[in-house]
Amino acid sequence: MTQSLSDHRILFFVGDIYEDLELWYPLYRLQAAGAETVVAGEEMKEFSGKHGYPASAECLVDDLRTEDFTGLVIPGGFMPDKLRRNPKILELTREFDEANKMIGMICHAGWIPISAGIVKGRRVTSTPGIKDDLTNAGAKWIDEAVVWDQNLISARRPPDLPAFGEALVEFLTS
Repeated sequence: MTQSLSDHRILFFVGDIYEDLELWYPLYRLQAAGAETVVAGEEMKEFSGKHGYPASAECLVDDLRTEDFTGLVIPGGFMPDKLRRNPKILELTREFDEANKMIGMICHAGWIPISAGIVKGRRVTSTPGIKDDLTNAGAKWIDEAVVWDQNLISARRPPDLPAFGEALVEFLTS
């Protein structure tokens, strides 16, 4: 039996064309372990996932403070390519990293940490589609289901979600 995550509050970014499973699987996995989850968007609206599943922002990214959370999960899809252009998203991502707080990223989510400048010298994985982006940003790309480098936990794609969810919980309980 894993320890409860009742003392943890985890931030999730959301935007249009997010990868449905990559938001909902880790969100429900962390909730099941006792964590509070918060879904934040650039607007207070319902966003549509890549496969049409809706997700509503519970708060605005611009109103967030890193110190109010113990971790960040960034879903993939095409959403990260748009969100990486938002200075507040990049600032929050850098602050989570500087505070050694958990950052989970899966599939195309690596675009945000790339733009935040936090992947250089780090071991990561992703969908093979952004392998070049990560290596060009100075990361060491590894083709494994989950790669854990300090506070940065990365996964390739939806079939790796069980291992990704387990790694997120393990980080937060260790």
